[in-house]
Amino acid sequence: MNENLFASFITPTMMGFPIVVAIIMFPSILFPSSKRLINNRLHSFQHWLIKLIIKQMMLIHTPKGRTWPLMIVSLIMFIGSTNLLGLLPHTFTPTTQLSMNLSMAIPLWAGAVITGFRHKLKSSLAHFLPQGTPISLIPMLIIIETISLFIQPMALAVRLTANITAGHLLMHLIGGATLVLMNISPPTATITFIILLLLTILEFAVALIQAYVFTLLVSLYLHDNT
Repeated sequence: MNENLFASFITPTMMGFPIVVAIIMFPSILFPSSKRLINNRLHSFQHWLIKLIIKQMMLIHTPKGRTWPLMIVSLIMFIGSTNLLGLLPHTFTPTTQLSMNLSMAIPLWAGAVITGFRHKLKSSLAHFLPQGTPISLIPMLIIIETISLFIQPMALAVRLTANITAGHLLMHLIGGATLVLMNISPPTATITFIILLLLTILEFAVALIQAYVFTLLVSLYLHDNT
């Protein structure tokens, strides 16, 4: 069991070639565009969900920041669907890879920061030095604020990676313990199986919550720079 503990986090290959790109592109198949005059219930629910996300995320933004809804909706739907698909047996979850999450967090964070320096230069520079700061603390505060600014994308990626990875590891451990206890103590195995079911339900919630938190933080970074 210990040898295969991290097997689900290994990048899958087919005939020696990595198939991560195909796995990343797969969630887009789940959200097809409808060409019908009257949509079915699935497309109606999809449109309602998109409108709800846009309304929730764009509520605090200025008119300039409200030009980013396509990116916000695409991000939350991609992360959410990828996390949910990763809960299926014998599947690979790209969001458990720190490199994958950094490749999403850094460009989005950099785009928001560059937008702020381009359109709100004075306001963006003012964040590095709060008003009323003593002269002796100015160099230290500038260094601290600069470090905190560059830590933001790392915090985004590490938070998503840690939460998804921890849930998968815990499910793997409890599932392995349940299989072992089935032959040793069936009553105890039943209890651990119930715990596994409850944990699986929790992981479904965590998968959606982490997608929402990641997107919400990106939206807040955008709000601070527009």
